[in-house]
Amino acid sequence: MDVRVEIIQEASEELVEAFSRLLPQLSATANPLDHEALDRMVTCDANTLLVARTSDAIVGTLTLVLLPLPSGLRARVEDVVVDSAARGQGVAGLLTEKALQIAREAGARTVDLTSRPDRVAANRLYERLGFQVRPSTVYRFAIGR
Repeated sequence: MDVRVEIIQEASEELVEAFSRLLPQLSATANPLDHEALDRMVTCDANTLLVARTSDAIVGTLTLVLLPLPSGLRARVEDVVVDSAARGQGVAGLLTEKALQIAREAGARTVDLTSRPDRVAANRLYERLGFQVRPSTVYRFAIGR
């Protein structure tokens, strides 16, 4: 499969359609994204939205967040999702490698991500790319809707 990774500069109907397919494969509870939500995400200075594209469609996405903190510029990889029909073909690896390149060029000290333990293939990929498991506890506070 011929796949290229692109940085998204503006929201489009193609992007809305892609997220309507991809987001439910990532999270059963995530709300659908409309054009306005995607525009807000794409135009946020902290975000770099990457997509993996074949000649037919967007088959994957990753959001890189760059955070200027007192301890230095940090990066986070968020919401990596590859269409089920394209899994196992290196798409997530291409997206992650591009994100690491962008973070490195921006001067980030570290790149963090989280991945559920049951995502065995994804965890193998991250370890193969050089990510290391950290002895840390992740806390979450749910804001009511």
